Amino acid sequence: MQRFIIEGGKKLFGKVSISGAKNSALPIIAASLLTAKKVVLDNIPDLVDVRTMIELIEYLGAKVEFARHTIKIYTPKLKRIDAPYDIVRKMRASYYVLGALLARVRRAKVSLPGGCAIGPRPVDLHIKGLRTLGVDIDIEDGFINAQTSKLVGREVNLQGTKGTSVGATINVMIAATGARGKTVISSAACEPEVVDVADFLNAMGFDVSGQGTHTIIIKGQASTRDVEYTIIPDRIEAGTFAVAAALTRGRIIIENCCPDHLISILDKIEEAGGKVTKGDRTVEVVGCGRKQAINIYVAPYPGFPTDMQAQFMALLSITAGTSTIRETIFENRFMQAVELMRMGADITIKGDTAVVNGVKKLSGAYLMASDLRASASLVLAGLVAQGQTVVRRIYHLDRGYEKFEIKLRGLGARIKRQRE
Repeated sequence: MQRFIIEGGKKLFGKVSISGAKNSALPIIAASLLTAKKVVLDNIPDLVDVRTMIELIEYLGAKVEFARHTIKIYTPKLKRIDAPYDIVRKMRASYYVLGALLARVRRAKVSLPGGCAIGPRPVDLHIKGLRTLGVDIDIEDGFINAQTSKLVGREVNLQGTKGTSVGATINVMIAATGARGKTVISSAACEPEVVDVADFLNAMGFDVSGQGTHTIIIKGQASTRDVEYTIIPDRIEAGTFAVAAALTRGRIIIENCCPDHLISILDKIEEAGGKVTKGDRTVEVVGCGRKQAINIYVAPYPGFPTDMQAQFMALLSITAGTSTIRETIFENRFMQAVELMRMGADITIKGDTAVVNGVKKLSGAYLMASDLRASASLVLAGLVAQGQTVVRRIYHLDRGYEKFEIKLRGLGARIKRQRE
């Protein structure tokens, strides 16, 4: 097991290049199983989750080459239709092979997914959507057993109790490429990663329209061509470095990003006192000495992303006044709060709302990361804490940030990775 050792108190300056979007790469890799043609994917981040997805599709029969952020995938024939627990338990996104397998061979057996322990993330909308397309599904011994004689295009409403579902939208969209007729997904998620998957499906030769809106239309047809596709930059990684600039009162130019995907994040940076300048593919963030308390309401895109609230909690911990963060999507996503409080933060959790009273300083401490974004939050806090901070269980962070400590060191941070 590895950990980070961080010496705080250093302002961050310089340029950082953003990697490809993890939350696009994973479903797009899974969707490559739809075709027997050759698939080349560029701008793929080298992450533990990406390696896990590669392991899974290789198990199912794909031939894969991965080097220098490019993946070459060739699946002339699927050898298996089961996604085993030992692989799926490592990463929730493994369930994306469910839609791909059903579209291609009409059968799938996929273990219920694992991933970060941030609260219940049921697959009920996935199952509802696939059943609407004509799939028979049973859940037995921790596996989703699915089969159908044919997929039939229908209207699929994916409205959930907490709004839209990115995962269900993508899974049903992938499955619907193999359906006879037209599928209309209403209450579809609008996230940029959903758009990216839809654009990839079109590049493969399928017919998807309406992506980026709450109504997506898929006309089932065969994929008939090889494809090379470049995925979008990771907006959460970009947002994390934006917070790093604001938090350390530094100045960071974030390169290879899509500013339009960051509007809700950058708006809150500015509201908190930071200065933001947007370019075509860059964002410059300058931290301000005098920060202002803000209120954050987590909501589906284009609202403020749940994957950024932990990082902002670190920022607000040393922002004068009282800020609030309301988490409306996941029930247990304030797990970083207890660790931040060990550093001296004044945080109170009241149901789905965190009340953050800014303190003058944080102190270095031994910390335990609980999930991917909580890990990033603790590292950010360590960058401004007085003394030394040790963040353990950083394998969570390695699932979603490529060479995080190396990029931070390039900006002047004093951080190193160490075996325990």
